[in-house]
Amino acid sequence: MVDHRSVDVGGVRLAYRVAGPEAAPPLVLLHALGEDSTDWAEVVPALARRRRVYALDLRGHGRSDWPGEYSLELMRADVFRFLDGLGLGTVDLIGHSMGGVVSYLLAQDQPRRVSRLVLEDVPVPRPREKTTPARPDGDLTFDWEVVPAIRRQIDTPDPRWLGRLSGITADTLVLAGGPGSHVPQDGIAELARRVPCGRVVTLPVGHLIHSAAPEAFTEDVSAFLDDAGTRPGG
Repeated sequence: MVDHRSVDVGGVRLAYRVAGPEAAPPLVLLHALGEDSTDWAEVVPALARRRRVYALDLRGHGRSDWPGEYSLELMRADVFRFLDGLGLGTVDLIGHSMGGVVSYLLAQDQPRRVSRLVLEDVPVPRPREKTTPARPDGDLTFDWEVVPAIRRQIDTPDPRWLGRLSGITADTLVLAGGPGSHVPQDGIAELARRVPCGRVVTLPVGHLIHSAAPEAFTEDVSAFLDDAGTRPGG
C-alpha cells in the first residue's frame, strides 16, 4: 500500500508517497524534470519489498508547492530538509536524469547521508549545446517555469560539480540507457569513472529505463542495494 503525505521543508511543502515496511532501510526516489512521484509507480512495489520507499515530488512538480523559484541547489536543500524532517539519517538514493543531478549534489555535499547511490541515465556536469524548449499546450502537472531554470543549469553547470564527483563516498551504480538515449553515453561512462566507488551498467532501452524495462531495472537495482559490494552484470 502507498500512502500520500506531505512535509514542510523550510516554507515549501513537499508531497511524497511512501511504501514498504516501516522498519526497513530508507530508500529515496527523485524523479526527472517534468515528472513526479507517480513516475515510479511501476517499480515501487518491487523496491518496497525490502525497503521503506519515499518517492518525492520535487518543488514545482506534482502535488508539491510551486513557489516560482527553482534551482538544483534549492532542490538539494529541500531533500536535505526532507531527510531531517522525517528523521532519516543515512539513506539509499535513486535519481533519474534531473533527479540524478540533485542526488549527486546531495551526495557531494553530505556524503555521510548517502549509503548507496543509483544514477539513472544522468548527464555528466559538462557544458552542452543550449536549446529552448517550447511549452506544451494545456494544463501541466508541473510549473513550466522550472524548465528554463533547470535547463540553464544543466546546459551550463557549475564547474565545481565535476571535480566534486570524486568526493562522493557512496557505493554508486550508474545506469546507462544506451544509444537510444538522448543523454551522451560517453558522459555517463565518465560520470561513473569519476565517482570513486562507481560502476556502470547499460540497459539499452533509452532514457526512461525504469519505465521501459521495469523488471531489469528493479533486478539490477535490488541486487546492488542488497549487496553493494557485488557488481551486477550488464
